[in-house]
Amino acid sequence: MLQQQKIRTTAGRGRLFDSILDTVGDTPVVRINNLGPAHATIYVKAEYFNPGASVKDRLALNIIEEGERSGALKPGQTVVEATSGNTGIGLAMVCAQKGYPLVVTMADSFS
Repeated sequence: MLQQQKIRTTAGRGRLFDSILDTVGDTPVVRINNLGPAHATIYVKAEYFNPGASVKDRLALNIIEEGERSGALKPGQTVVEATSGNTGIGLAMVCAQKGYPLVVTMADSFS
């Protein structure tokens, strides 16, 4: 006989955030079942729970906030980054939220 399961709700995690940047990090670690040998327990860090679905969101936020803390990045300064992917996406999100202009470039050698 099948055990009846409770219907999942869509209530979320019960927290409200003032900024999308407050949602970066604190990503869950999840045990993966039915994969690998029976004697092994496998966990993954689910960085795709970040708002840009990438570990690079965490990198981008920390780069900008360290620049602010150290005084190397001042209000109104333009951030310039050579990237071909998720770092640029993360920086776009952070810079848009914090009000920094962003220029993203891609070298010919990038794929």
